[in-house]
Amino acid sequence: MNQLLESNRKSWDKVAHYFNGVDALPSYGPFSQTEDELKLLDDLQNKKVLDIGFGSGHSLKYMAEEKGVSELWGVDLSSEQKSVAERTLQGLEPHLFCAPMELETALPKDYFDCVYSIYALGWTTDLKTTLHLIHSYLKKGGSFLFSWDHPLYAHIRSENGVMTLGGSYQHEGLHTFEKFKGEDAPMTIHTRKLATYINELIEAGFTIEKVVESEEGARFKDEDAPVSDRYYSLYKTRRFPSTLIIKARK
Repeated sequence: MNQLLESNRKSWDKVAHYFNGVDALPSYGPFSQTEDELKLLDDLQNKKVLDIGFGSGHSLKYMAEEKGVSELWGVDLSSEQKSVAERTLQGLEPHLFCAPMELETALPKDYFDCVYSIYALGWTTDLKTTLHLIHSYLKKGGSFLFSWDHPLYAHIRSENGVMTLGGSYQHEGLHTFEKFKGEDAPMTIHTRKLATYINELIEAGFTIEKVVESEEGARFKDEDAPVSDRYYSLYKTRRFPSTLIIKARK
């Protein structure tokens, strides 16, 4: 696992600039609804939050400026992402750690009112350990909220607007992209079924409160959606949920 994490870390450092401000709150994912529409977050005024995979820091900035959070914490694999996030969060005094989400760090236990992850949790190489760690960071009664590609979405193929199922949804395992974002940056990801996320949350001790299979966000309702074979497109999103969102509680 350590070799895989190190390879992914180097690749994330190369491609981090593509994700500045992308996949961040208040949006839960490509073309999906926003927090204003779904209202999934608890009242976080003067609360402590932890961002798993903080990326460019824009979700943490939203938490501070829009939700009145008192303490901003985050962990991310990429040192380049950490540098970008520190600039994004200048003046907000964040506590940011450059570390894998699957490994123990100096993060405090039984401390946070909310832990969340926007389009990052699916990168973990060890979902079971990651969810147990997240559970340990939360106070009793605290919430965990994450969004990720709908597990079936990666199997939807589109050719001239005709969508078919590619590969096997039943097969869970590692998949390597030799070039990520067109860069010489090999990236390995673990494909998982929807049931795996739900069952691992339960096994980690969480109570699941809400499961959302995304629809197009209100900001796209009046937009045309021409036929598109792009991986993420409004055309595709109107026919199949791009994003899975789950809220759970300790």
